[in-house]
Amino acid sequence: MTGSLVVCPTPIGNLEDITLRVLRALREADVVACEDTRHTRVLLDRHGISARTVSYHEHNEVARAAELVGRMQAGETVALVSDAGMPLVNDPGFLLVGACVAAGVGVEVLPGPSAALTALVVSGLPATTWRFVGFLPRKRGELETLFRGARETLVAFESPRRVGASLAALAAVDPDRVVAVCRELTKLHEEVRRGSAAELAEHYREHPARGEVVLVCGAAAPGTAWREEALTALRELVEAGAKPRPAAAAIGRLTGLAANELYRELTGRGSAARQ
Repeated sequence: MTGSLVVCPTPIGNLEDITLRVLRALREADVVACEDTRHTRVLLDRHGISARTVSYHEHNEVARAAELVGRMQAGETVALVSDAGMPLVNDPGFLLVGACVAAGVGVEVLPGPSAALTALVVSGLPATTWRFVGFLPRKRGELETLFRGARETLVAFESPRRVGASLAALAAVDPDRVVAVCRELTKLHEEVRRGSAAELAEHYREHPARGEVVLVCGAAAPGTAWREEALTALRELVEAGAKPRPAAAAIGRLTGLAANELYRELTGRGSAARQ
């Protein structure tokens, strides 16, 4: 009888933030695949679970995934955990889940803690449409491009050593952009600091951040750069054979820009009217 994989999110700080289903899965699993077995052992001991563990991390996941799939095909149940939060979200696990799907092994994902979702909600920024971008890029130009083109709330992990530099890059693009810096979520020294990009860049330049950090940034206001990108997309659609007015309407719905204005810019009537 084929076994299965159970993906188990673990606390992002407070060890009490774990569900009854996850605890049962960890107790019943034949083996628990851990990003760091020593780290996971602290959690298991806290809840009285004497499970067998095996390491599964970025340096061994190719070989280990094949081994674990073989064990599941032989009937074992494998529980997958990372050091904190949901596995696969900037943590190992993607290769293992993919290998299970390819081999026809069942995959069950249990709900639980996520630093990205926790930060998004506590930020006070719109959560209807948002995008998780993992760790922010290191290059200043890539950072500015990311911030400038944001059409929705952005959620990102960041090294505490780079918080000030990343906020400075955002402030260079849009000093008034609303940001929340969420630090040490669910832990003893949890802190959420909200403000403009310029204000927070100045603060963290003088007071470097410590601990785990999640940045939540508001969306860019529609402006010149946004309009130029929309017009470029509109021109490409028309050149590909789309009719101008329906294409302008579609781009308008996607960007929030007025379709009539986009159409006038495309046909040259907007620039003529301004002269």
